[in-house]
Amino acid sequence: MVSPFLFFPGERLALSELSAACLDGLLVPLGEGFMPADAVETAWMRARSLVPLLGARWAGVRLTAAWVHGGMPTEPTRHHLQRVAKTRTRAHHVTRAVFHDVRLPPADTVSLAGIHFSTPGRSLADLARSQDEQQRAVALAWARSDPRTRREAQAWLDRHPTFPHGRRGTALLASVTADGDREAYDEVTR
Repeated sequence: MVSPFLFFPGERLALSELSAACLDGLLVPLGEGFMPADAVETAWMRARSLVPLLGARWAGVRLTAAWVHGGMPTEPTRHHLQRVAKTRTRAHHVTRAVFHDVRLPPADTVSLAGIHFSTPGRSLADLARSQDEQQRAVALAWARSDPRTRREAQAWLDRHPTFPHGRRGTALLASVTADGDREAYDEVTR
């Protein structure tokens, strides 16, 4: 499906024409494509912009899913993709992506603009469990700004107690909950 708000190289215009439109201020890069500079960047637009990268066999996870779901304001430098297809597949040779070949269960996926992503709760749980400081910082900011997703992530970690680094994720989310309780208490007692 061709979107009137998303342009991909080779679809309607060549990469050189799209780049020239960016230089003129008419377009801005978004995901693997370009969008009009005056268009509103929605979750649908962010998801649809990743069609050339994800296709039907991969789901956006971790930082990629956080960006699409609104958990982080800027597009990640490297996208994280995890297999949703039943059969193993060869990863693309893309330098902008990290491929995780373990299959993402259907219960942990959501479809947005026809593209698969990990659910917000699973995405936040994965970021909270991560050893990478950047991912943990995103998890902390997202958990503070979105209590609903934080509760979903806590519930996901409770349902999967044997997942690697689950305690680390639970501790990060619990620290946000404790901070939130203190802030709510301070607000009430003022």
